[in-house]
Amino acid sequence: DAEEQLRSGEQQLELSGRRLRRLPSAVCALSRLQKLYVSGTGLRELPEEIEELRELRILALDFNKLERLPDGLCRLPRLTRLYLGGNRLLALPADFAQLQSLRCLWIEGNFLRRFPRPLLRLVALQSLQMGDNRLRALPAELPRMTGLRGLWLYGNRFEEFPPALLRMGRLHILDLDRNRLGGFPDLHPLRALRVFSYDHNPVTGPPRVADTVFLVGEGAVERMAERDEPTPRPPPRRPARAFEDEEEEDLLIGGGGPRALGPPGGSLPALEAAAGLGT
Repeated sequence: DAEEQLRSGEQQLELSGRRLRRLPSAVCALSRLQKLYVSGTGLRELPEEIEELRELRILALDFNKLERLPDGLCRLPRLTRLYLGGNRLLALPADFAQLQSLRCLWIEGNFLRRFPRPLLRLVALQSLQMGDNRLRALPAELPRMTGLRGLWLYGNRFEEFPPALLRMGRLHILDLDRNRLGGFPDLHPLRALRVFSYDHNPVTGPPRVADTVFLVGEGAVERMAERDEPTPRPPPRRPARAFEDEEEEDLLIGGGGPRALGPPGGSLPALEAAAGLGT
């Protein structure tokens, strides 16, 4: 079946949904492979030989049982999109900062207690999905990530609005749903902000933002109605393969809708529902 897939000449291999504890070594010998999908297979480890996939652009390893990543994964010079959501990761390798071509990283649904320091050196990263982890704070150096346009931090353990976010003036999308925030500072310093989601926090109302910002949360509908102007549709949280080769905006949000493969029986996040997006 793998040989049949590769005969198309697209250099894409789909192994998702199969039972694989370990990535077969034969896969790592496909030196011209550009897209590799190994989602929801029960994968527990990756071989160091994965670094031989020097042409790989997209790697999907979400919904597996990975507890660590090999250093070899950090030596993929052309990798632009990496999906690691729904694993058991506690940290990222120190060499992760070598992935200088990376533009989109989805690492939601893991066990991260601290923001991985190697990410601070990925200045070209545009989309960072870190929802449903265990973060309580963000590093003061976060504004070094000058390329970041979308940041998802829902379902973490923030009790105060992280001060570093106020210096992320190029950020377009910020999602802080389902944290423990009791209030917000004035968010006008975030001049490029287009979408801010703060639902399911113990706040009494929306923050102060520019009139061009789409709000999702307590009192958001009333606040936007006062503007008496149309508001944009917010983007989804989860990536889609159908849009992987589209323009920069699709790269920012990982695609235009939910992925074809995801956790069984899962529902769309609140941000998608608020926009009226369907599957």
